[in-house]
Parts: sequence; structure tokens; C-alpha cells
Amino acid sequence: MSEEHEDDGLRERLVRAGVELVALEGAQALSLREIARRAGVSHGAPRRWFPTHLALLSAVAREGFTALGAELRAADSAGAPRARLLALSRVYLDFARRRPGMYELMFRHDLLESEHLGLRRTSLPLFDELVSLLPPSGDGDPKIVAGAFWANLHGIAQLWSRGALQLATDTDEVEPLLRATLEAHAPGSAPE
Repeated sequence: MSEEHEDDGLRERLVRAGVELVALEGAQALSLREIARRAGVSHGAPRRWFPTHLALLSAVAREGFTALGAELRAADSAGAPRARLLALSRVYLDFARRRPGMYELMFRHDLLESEHLGLRRTSLPLFDELVSLLPPSGDGDPKIVAGAFWANLHGIAQLWSRGALQLATDTDEVEPLLRATLEAHAPGSAPE
């Protein structure tokens, strides 16, 4: 086995170790040293592929965006835009519920802003899908409507994970919140 091939395997092991660690212990547990330990290498070994901690975290977050994108594509259908929007929103909220550590990591501003591994470009197609499904606003810019819709979804995911929405709304169901968000940004008859 060549040294280059072994290095490729090391890179993959480090990212996989980071993905597993964030799933088990959350984003705050993602130290370079702990990822290296779980990958079975010295704490200096990751520097060959990831010169900074931020670069390694970006690689782990990219795996999250890839997984979310795959789930969204699997749930998307050729139906009406509003029905598709509801289905994709359910997937988004379910991903945040099932993978809270990864979800938190994916939307860290420092990772997106650093643009390591094209992380921002990896996430933008997901946003562009929202833009394509939402009706145009009276103000004109469809990205503003999509941004407001996404902010609502993200807020639901964040507040739900902390239990705040359940207390405030006296419900253990996220569906009414999702439907209210949909009605606010894409008014019309509710999809079935």
C-alpha cells in the first residue's frame, strides 16, 4: 500500500471519527486530540490533512450537509411546491432532532465564514431549493422570503431541542408550528 493511499485512509478515518464523536457527545467534544485518539493516531497526525482545527471541523460539518442533502433529495417528490416544501421541512426538523450535535456544528458561523472545503458552497444548494419552492414576495427578492422561512425552521429546531417551544405552546407536537410557518410564508390551502 502506498503512503499516499494510507494518507487518504487516514483523512477518512479522522472525518469518520469526528462524525461519530459529534453524534455521541455533541459539537463541544470535537477537540483535535480526541478525534485523533478515536482515529487511533497521534494528536499531531491530523495536521497533515487538516492544518487547523477549523479545517477538520469543516470536514466533519461537510459530512452533515451531505447527509442532510441526501435525506432531502430522498424525500423530495414531483408534487406541488407547497407539498414539497412541507415534506422537506419535516426532513430538516427531523434531522435536527435526530442529529443535534451535527446540526449545531453545521451552522457554526465560524465554519461557514471560513469557507474551508467550500462549506458555504456545499450548503447553498439546500437554500436554493427553498428559494425555488416559495412563492415570490411582494417585496420582490425570493431569497428574503426563503431566508425568513429558513430562519423560522431553524428557530423551531433550536427552540424545540431546548424544550422552550413545548413550554410556550403547551404542545408536544411540532407539526402545528411547521404548518403555521408554512402558512406565514406560503399562504394557501394546506397540503395533504
